[in-house]
Formats: sequence, C-alpha cells, structure tokens
Amino acid sequence: MLTPDMISRVVADACTRVSSMARAGRVARLDQLVRSEAWIDAAFSLIELELPMWRPCRLIYDGGEWACSLSRHPEIPFEFDDTADGRHEVQAVAILLSLVEAKRILMTTESVSATSVPQVAPAEAAYTFCCDNFG
Repeated sequence: MLTPDMISRVVADACTRVSSMARAGRVARLDQLVRSEAWIDAAFSLIELELPMWRPCRLIYDGGEWACSLSRHPEIPFEFDDTADGRHEVQAVAILLSLVEAKRILMTTESVSATSVPQVAPAEAAYTFCCDNFG
C-alpha cells in the first residue's frame, strides 16, 4: 500500500522538477492529495508536474495487476509508440512505476544524445565559401 513516505521517496529520488517546485511552494495540490490519501490522483498530479510532455495513454487491469503506460506521442497508434510502462497489483503504484520508467527513458536518451554527436562551435570567420571540387 502507498504511504506519504513512499510518495516523498519517489519525489526525492526521481522528481527533480517537483523538488524545485516544492521549494517554491507550487505543489500545494499534490500535498493536499497526499494528505487526503488520494493516491491515484496524487500519482497523476505528480506526472503532470514532473513530466508535462508525457500523457497517460493506457491504464488496464489484467491478470491480477494494473498496467499503466505513459507516452510522449499519444496521438499515434499504441503499437508504434515508445511508452513508459509500469505494472503492479496496486493501481497507484503502477502509475508511479510508469513515471519512474519515463524518467529512466529520458535520462538514457539525454545521456546518449549528449555524448553521441560532438558539438562544434560556430566559425567566427566573416566569409563563408565552398571548397567542393566540381572538376
């Protein structure tokens, strides 16, 4: 079962945006949902605050557990989308696991894109010319 401590640990370990918003006092709704133990609404609120470009695209109960999928492109067919998925017996935990998976995907793609292509500073020359040999 979820507890306020578990939500706090997820925020502390995975939610950089929400942590900075909390210091600015901008997460009052999330705090209210956690205090009232509205775990599903709190999990969706956390996704909204932490991952504004991601949307829930599937939430189903199958074989004794909940499956939640988040997408950056919910308008494309599900089978072609690269989703962040979480599965658990408790619905709110499945939603939180999909948030953690989305954060992992973002960190992986950011680290790959940051190291795969070297960045070149723009030339400071006043003139640009073509050096191709067309002969």
